[in-house]
Amino acid sequence: MTMADVKLPAFRGLTWDHPRGYNALARAAVDAEGLTLQWDRHSLEGFESAPIGELCDRYDLVVLDHPHVGEAVAADCLIPVKDLFGADEIAAWQDAIAGPSLDSYFYAGRHWALPLDAATQVMAWRADRIEQVPAAWSDLPALAERRAVALSLAGPHAILSFQSVCGALGAQHDTPRATFMDRDIAIEAYGIMRALTGDATRAALAMNPIAMLDAMAAGEGPDLVPLIYGYVNYATRGVRFGNAPVGPSGRIGSTLGGTGIGVSRRCKVTPALLDHIRLLMSDTVQRGFIPFQDGQPAFRSAWTDVAVNAATGNFFADTLPSIEQALLRPRHNGAIAFQTAASSLLRQALVDGDCGAPVLDAIDDLYRTHHPAGAET
Repeated sequence: MTMADVKLPAFRGLTWDHPRGYNALARAAVDAEGLTLQWDRHSLEGFESAPIGELCDRYDLVVLDHPHVGEAVAADCLIPVKDLFGADEIAAWQDAIAGPSLDSYFYAGRHWALPLDAATQVMAWRADRIEQVPAAWSDLPALAERRAVALSLAGPHAILSFQSVCGALGAQHDTPRATFMDRDIAIEAYGIMRALTGDATRAALAMNPIAMLDAMAAGEGPDLVPLIYGYVNYATRGVRFGNAPVGPSGRIGSTLGGTGIGVSRRCKVTPALLDHIRLLMSDTVQRGFIPFQDGQPAFRSAWTDVAVNAATGNFFADTLPSIEQALLRPRHNGAIAFQTAASSLLRQALVDGDCGAPVLDAIDDLYRTHHPAGAET
């Protein structure tokens, strides 16, 4: 029997349909040793909201973001990372990965995914239209009187932006709480967002971050977006990126994004599959391969690498402080339903110009409804 007669184990993976989410994974799979691996894709909206249990029923590897981990634990659909890799490997990844990206997948005492990709909300602008970029939220209303400043409010991004503004104003997110945000901070944050819900925000209301950055790259979108998930793919297409705005204390307000790779319970794990994941999570691939396949790696070594930054308009170095200080989203079972419903309420209230108290009451009611007592955030 020749090697051509040997049937290699076949695995299916699901990632999201963007060069950043797909290209590096697909290219690495071509050269995978000891297995065949096919990567399918679904839309950004599917990535953000599709039930994780249903995806794990169909795929061996699933690329997910951290708000899904509570839902995944409740559905018992992912294999804990510690059952696949050694404690020394996990500790090494903890030291290597930028910001809280690995911690974001730690829930109920275990890690449930490994971050292949790191991202957070940053500021994006057209350098040919904005000469002086504001650093603080307090400076943005004056700029919005002269330039097209837009908030990113589509899908879950209204509530994610709200959380980030609250973070810049001093809100804490790392302890269990009965309400989503401290009321005084929430009122102030809502006022900032309401002041920036002008014509530019309304024109971009249906745009997810990819669509908004596409428009900016084409010269057809807003001049500046104070909070949008960073995509390195646009950093050489006329869009500049910098740290998210700060509050009065100088604190950066940004909510972590990025993606992790989880192994589903249906997967018949082989040593070759684990070695392939190890390769994806190696410095060699994270720093020397992923950035040059339209990807956005998770390793800090890539974010500080001179060659990587030279090829990407200094995107990584210019936004690293935002990712190092990023806040985590709620991750309890029900977090996805909460962020979907809360964003819808908040977006409508901002467009209608409503005062803050009623919508903040409604958001807190939603938070209590979708947040089981005693659950991790």
